[in-house]
Amino acid sequence: MTEPSTAMAGMDSSAFVTSAEHQSGGPGKPRSLWSDAWRDLRRRPLFIIASAVIVLLVVIALFPGLFSSVDPNHRDLDFSRQPPSGDAWFGYDLQGQDVYARVIYGTRWTLLVGVSASVLTVLVGAFLGILGGYFGGWVDGLVSRIGEIFFGLPFVLGAIVILNLVRNARIDGALPIVLAVVVSIAVLSWPVAMRIMRSAAIAAKQQDYVKAARALGARPGRIIFRHLLPNCLAPVLVYGTIALGAFIGVEATLSFLGIGLRDPAVSWGVMISDARNYVRVAPHMLLFPAGFLTVTVLAFVMLGDAVREALDPKLR
Repeated sequence: MTEPSTAMAGMDSSAFVTSAEHQSGGPGKPRSLWSDAWRDLRRRPLFIIASAVIVLLVVIALFPGLFSSVDPNHRDLDFSRQPPSGDAWFGYDLQGQDVYARVIYGTRWTLLVGVSASVLTVLVGAFLGILGGYFGGWVDGLVSRIGEIFFGLPFVLGAIVILNLVRNARIDGALPIVLAVVVSIAVLSWPVAMRIMRSAAIAAKQQDYVKAARALGARPGRIIFRHLLPNCLAPVLVYGTIALGAFIGVEATLSFLGIGLRDPAVSWGVMISDARNYVRVAPHMLLFPAGFLTVTVLAFVMLGDAVREALDPKLR
């Protein structure tokens, strides 16, 4: 092997210290997995684009009045199925309702279903998965068998059964209907999050820091929440981000089938369902809500892929 160059040999050792401090964020402050992931994410154009789209959608959902002053439920049959114009950018639907206003106000309900279903799915799945992965034995066997039962249920069929039970109970109001859709999605989706968390917990409990905590007499609750959970959270969060976009599409599918959201709730799925019989004569009724739905799902999927690649060193 050749000897180091003169320039390398003449460098002051402080240069290496400065470089190390820069890489670690300062003396004695090594960067965590999350800080490394954030530095990597900020350099990804897809992450920036997806984040910008999602932030815009969140603003629309929180403050729809900033984007439209028209009542989304106002009906005037004189404007039925009229195409886009200066007065109505997206045209009117069959009932003479402003499609643009309904798309804007429908963002709130669509995101509410997606976010709520994703959060509930991750909470239930992660809780059961980390219990099964840490304790093993009969606990792991019980959790795994229950998960396999729900995992084997056909999603659409299971959702139809659950939501038809709610419909037969004659529950009225937008929020109860939204809650029923969220619960049905979470009940049929939590086994995936459980399996991801279970695998991460099984791998993490073999690490030295968990063995050291157990040897020092730490209780299982402290080990799970202080040691296992922070180190098992990344893959579940990635799944939750990607699933959020998928659940938005699921809500549209259920609404299209007539078992999801319905009046007085306004969502993109409801609008697509209302427009399915008028695609040829009034395509604008379908194209605009479907376009917003597609962009939203793609944004969350791209965000989840970017986060997954940033958190997995093998994919960098």
